[in-house]
Amino acid sequence: MSSSPALDTIQSRIFKDRKDLRLHISKQHPGQKVVFTNGCFDILHHGHISTLSRAKDLGSILVVGVNADSSVRKLKGPSRPINNENDRALLIAALACVDYVVVFPEDTPIEAILDLKPDIHVKGGDYKPENLPEREAVVAGGGKIVVVPFETGYSTTSILEKSK
Repeated sequence: MSSSPALDTIQSRIFKDRKDLRLHISKQHPGQKVVFTNGCFDILHHGHISTLSRAKDLGSILVVGVNADSSVRKLKGPSRPINNENDRALLIAALACVDYVVVFPEDTPIEAILDLKPDIHVKGGDYKPENLPEREAVVAGGGKIVVVPFETGYSTTSILEKSK
C-alpha cells in the first residue's frame, strides 16, 4: 500500500507498546481525561461506532484496545478474525472519535488497563461492572467503569451468519 500524509497520520495513532502510548499521552495530553475501551472489531459495524462515540463523549482522549489475532482466535474460534490485527487497528484509528489504538495479545484488557491507567473504562452492553475481570485493574489505577447502552441487532457474528 502506498503511503499518503493522511494515512501516515492515522498510522501514527496506532501503538504496539502500551507503555510508549502511556508516555506519549502524558507528554502530549497532560491532565486530560483518558477513556479506554476494547474489543475485537473484526467487522466494523453500527454497534461499534455507537459504543466508541459514547465512550469519546466521556473524556478528552479515547484509547481503543484491539485484540491481537491470537486472542481473537481464542475468544471467537479458529475461523476468526476475518480481518488481521493491523487492518482492524487501522480502521479503528481512522475513526474521528478515536485518538489512539493499541493492539494487545491477552484475552482480557487487564494488562492494558494496568499499563495505561485510564480515568474511565467503557464497556458496551449489559455488563455489570462488578462482574468484569478487569474491574480490579481499573480500580487499582484510580479509574471507574462506565457501561454504555448496547445497540441491539448489531454483532459481527450476526453479520457473518447473514453472509452464509
